[in-house]
Amino acid sequence: MTRKQTQAAKRNVQKAQQAARSKKTISRLPQQTRRELGRQAAKSRQRGGEPGHKLEDRTRQDLYEVAKSKDIPGRSKMGKWDLIKAIRRAG
Repeated sequence: MTRKQTQAAKRNVQKAQQAARSKKTISRLPQQTRRELGRQAAKSRQRGGEPGHKLEDRTRQDLYEVAKSKDIPGRSKMGKWDLIKAIRRAG
């Protein structure tokens, strides 16, 4: 990644964070969903950010990259569990 790309990526992340803070989108999610997101983040931190071996241990972003490499259609609109099912079906 070039320096220009890295800076653009950082700006995009900052904009997304600001938008999320202003909209408080996470606080509007159901309690169960927020709890599950927290658990996923904690597991990821325990692994030091490395993807787990089991698909269930990976983050949605990691699963999206796997689906992308397998060229699974509709992957951008899938949630974590939909991605896991599609990856398993694709072999």
